[in-house]
Amino acid sequence: MKVIIVGCGRVGAYTAASLARLGHDVVVIDKDTDAFRLLPAGFAGATVVGYAFERSVLEQAGITEADALVAATAGDNTNAVAARIAKEVYRVPDVVSRIYDPQRAEIYRRYGIQTFAPTAWSAGRIIEFLVSGDIEREQSYGNGEVEMIAAFVPKHFIGRPVNDLLLPVSGTVFEEDDQVYALVHQTAVEKFQRMMGWKS
Repeated sequence: MKVIIVGCGRVGAYTAASLARLGHDVVVIDKDTDAFRLLPAGFAGATVVGYAFERSVLEQAGITEADALVAATAGDNTNAVAARIAKEVYRVPDVVSRIYDPQRAEIYRRYGIQTFAPTAWSAGRIIEFLVSGDIEREQSYGNGEVEMIAAFVPKHFIGRPVNDLLLPVSGTVFEEDDQVYALVHQTAVEKFQRMMGWKS
């Protein structure tokens, strides 16, 4: 997959390095040459100096062949412009944009742009970890609103059919030491905990 990362701050650099390690073709754009020092030594991707809302810069980064673009600068306006150009002008299939104002998320979605709001997401995660200590989050999906939760089956479920808790699986029952992986929406985490007997 060819991915363009706009903004080489901590989020952009970490994302770029992680994708490059996984073998993806990564190009990082930043207006400041010094920003690239956040990339790890031996970074396998490429870098382009310039403003990501300029078509010449995007084309130098290879946007016409890009499978995805991540707008991760510190400015909502820069991210919005870069993301919209990628989506509307170059028809990049997957576009993700960082936003500091979560209220703008719906506007982005209308243009087919996924968003992540670090402040709101981080605050939500901190609260969940403080009040939901019995469950372990494995991964999150979408804009962080759906999470894969790993949990050992509690004793009161042992011997009961799996479809008492999850989608029906013919003839399968829970056994001691079974572990369940469930996709749970943020708003249903407490309900899931009550079902598992961790909350009254």
